[in-house]
Amino acid sequence: MQSPRLLGTEARHWLMTVSGAGKGSGCCVRVSLSRTSAARRLSRAEARFPAAGRAAAMASAGGTYRLRCSVAGHELDVRGLSHGLFPPGGFVSVSRDRTARLWAPDCPNRGFTEMHTMSGHSNFVSCVCIIPSSDNYPHGLIATGGNDHNICIFTLDNTAPLYVLKGHKNTVCSLSSGKFGTLLSGSWDTTAKVWLNDKCMMTLQGHTAAVWAVKILPEQGLMLTGSADKTIKLWKAGRCERTFTGHEDCVRGLAILSDTEFLSCANDASIRRWQISGECLQIYYGHTNYIYSISVFPRCKDFVTTGEDRSLRIWKRGECAQIIRLPAQSVWSCCVLDNGDIAAGTSDGIIRVFTESLERTASSEEIQAFENELSQATIDPKTSDLGDINADDLPGREHLKEPGTREGQTRLIKDNGKVEAYQWSVSERRWIKIGEVVGSSGATQQSSGRVLFEGKEYDYVFTIDVNENGPSYKLPYNISDDPWLTAYNFLQKNDLNAMFLDQVAKFIIDNTKGQTLGNTDTGFSDPFTGSGRYVPGSSSGSNAVPAPDPFTGAGRYVPGSASNVLAPLSGVVDPFTGRGAYQATDANTENIYFPKKEAVTFDQANPTQILGKLKELNGSTPEEQKLTEDDLILLEKLLFVTCNTSAETPTAQQLQTLWKAINWPEDIVFPALDILRLSIRHPSVNENFCSEKDSIRFSSHLLKFLSRNGKQANQLLALRTLCNCFVSQAGQRLMMSQRDTIMSHAIELKLGSNKNIHIALATLTLNYAVWLHKVNNIEGKAQCLSVISTVIEVVQDLEAIFRLLVALGTLISDDTNAVQLAKSLGVDSQIKKYASVSEPAKVSKCCRFVLNLL
Repeated sequence: MQSPRLLGTEARHWLMTVSGAGKGSGCCVRVSLSRTSAARRLSRAEARFPAAGRAAAMASAGGTYRLRCSVAGHELDVRGLSHGLFPPGGFVSVSRDRTARLWAPDCPNRGFTEMHTMSGHSNFVSCVCIIPSSDNYPHGLIATGGNDHNICIFTLDNTAPLYVLKGHKNTVCSLSSGKFGTLLSGSWDTTAKVWLNDKCMMTLQGHTAAVWAVKILPEQGLMLTGSADKTIKLWKAGRCERTFTGHEDCVRGLAILSDTEFLSCANDASIRRWQISGECLQIYYGHTNYIYSISVFPRCKDFVTTGEDRSLRIWKRGECAQIIRLPAQSVWSCCVLDNGDIAAGTSDGIIRVFTESLERTASSEEIQAFENELSQATIDPKTSDLGDINADDLPGREHLKEPGTREGQTRLIKDNGKVEAYQWSVSERRWIKIGEVVGSSGATQQSSGRVLFEGKEYDYVFTIDVNENGPSYKLPYNISDDPWLTAYNFLQKNDLNAMFLDQVAKFIIDNTKGQTLGNTDTGFSDPFTGSGRYVPGSSSGSNAVPAPDPFTGAGRYVPGSASNVLAPLSGVVDPFTGRGAYQATDANTENIYFPKKEAVTFDQANPTQILGKLKELNGSTPEEQKLTEDDLILLEKLLFVTCNTSAETPTAQQLQTLWKAINWPEDIVFPALDILRLSIRHPSVNENFCSEKDSIRFSSHLLKFLSRNGKQANQLLALRTLCNCFVSQAGQRLMMSQRDTIMSHAIELKLGSNKNIHIALATLTLNYAVWLHKVNNIEGKAQCLSVISTVIEVVQDLEAIFRLLVALGTLISDDTNAVQLAKSLGVDSQIKKYASVSEPAKVSKCCRFVLNLL
């Protein structure tokens, strides 16, 4: 290839010698500048892009990782690693060979010995985590997730599972453990599940594709999930509080930095550092293909990543400080051990451990054997950062006499007809062979592969080395781009002289000849399945001021103005009704508050005022919905029957008229809802509206009033109606069958400032607690506990707080699993402040009884 010569005032010449170019290429362009000019450019580049200089400084100052040992035992890909269990310094690995293996440091403290092999899955094992020690299991437990949809729990002294968790409908691909024995799992079925011992406490739903990564945060009740839908979600007590967006492909890994920060890695070849509030603080680039796993060093914000580019990368102070190439295409997993050593699991079934410690470093023979293995590896340019190579233009072995400029720099040479790849080691000041490139030829080849650069795909990524020990630059280019604009942007970004614009543009044009736009498949092949990457499910709080009362003037009907908490009588009183229900006990020493046995209802009413307002608003009702005089009489009789101990049974005509009334426009429907709230307590009315035939229509109609933007009067009366549904069996069945839907709608009202709505929401939670205590539904209890944990942080009204405390006490009474779950959510720390409330005294008394159980 003819080398063009450029003349300018700063440089006597700039010789561009193309060593390789092609579709998806990482070709090397050698540029000779005059010594003075090159020195000036290098200093400007270091000021603009100081990463290479800092990485070199860190490597040369010590702290370089070298091979400690290679751990063989697995027969197929090592998919997951975890540490932090007995024996100290050990770790556990899982593999596609369907086993988990426990490894302990051997006596010389360089290698590892297999303690035992655990089996229990019927298909490959994809993830693992350690459940911390407890009174029952002082050495902790091992949890493994597999392609058989199951999670196996092992003790450290048994090769068979202690028990198996079933519930996911597809591969379990991620696990994380928290306090009090809680376990979080992520699956290809698009859900995450929270487990306590052998029970599923709750299911986190919201992602639209596989949940590849999960983490439990240090703050109790907070959890993270990362998904193939490109998002990360923050969950608080089982509810999605925030969604993080920014990644451009599947999120594959998560790591916790602190109470307020975490890291994520993805198939877009980027790592992101996030604040828990939602802000992306930093983006790290370095990998050239999928990033599969990420692990943090203890007591600092440094971390390690691995991916499909055959590398393990060590990041210190925000920069890639060291790149370790491995003789396997996929580096599936990594784990920072307690002593700071790093274990990496790869597709060749080997676990390799690297260390900074000279005492634990492998012998020179072992290191040489590792380098020999690495040098014999084959590199497919379509799955690396090299692309197709024009072998005829590559330099020979003499090119390796020139030192590299940065840690991990790659250089290609042609030796005896073969294309070899070398990586520069700053600490050792030498080029290390990392493999032979296959698929290169003497002419440019067209391939459908594309190259990832800074998280984006390009048709070409040219590597430009500046001589005189200058830095290397990447020039990414797509065939749809304007070569002149690309050249201009390249020169501007790297602070290179604009006089070379024509030369760079011509270089791009010359080395992309014959490439045309077409329908190219831009997706990488999934190295795990061999086909397109798996994407399950894919096709081929406000502080608003309360609304003013709808009426003015004394004696007017105001929905919700009548409290169902009466003034206390003398002696010990029922804490809900004020009536003397507990005369035989001492409220100071006896727990009269929970477990609550029956539902709490809203019974207070003034039928005359309700009917008066209904008749008044009937005049402004649309003609087709207007009630006749006969209809009004029917509703009056219905209200009389249901508000008094009458032996009469409401008629079908009365109930049809009530249904017609509660379908009035939203602005005027509240008196009809108040009639429904009172009528639903009657067994026949309850059976009519809550029966299996009509229950969905009825519940859906009520739920539409719970919209956060709805009328507060309607919100209040709909909540009270739902509370009153619990008085009869039909209503109980409806409320329990629709629990998920009803509670998810109701909890949205926690952010309002209307205390009556908060009391109604707390009462609804309490009524659910009553029935969950009776049927001992642990997953339902988990949902109820998460609601309590969420709502109790927001509400201020002490009557609402009291009812939430009673609900909490009812849920955890006689149930050790519920007690552990409540602790894991941090409920005990949330309620402690209420133990010192002086008035009303029932709040502090109830709180102390609850804390005694926790």
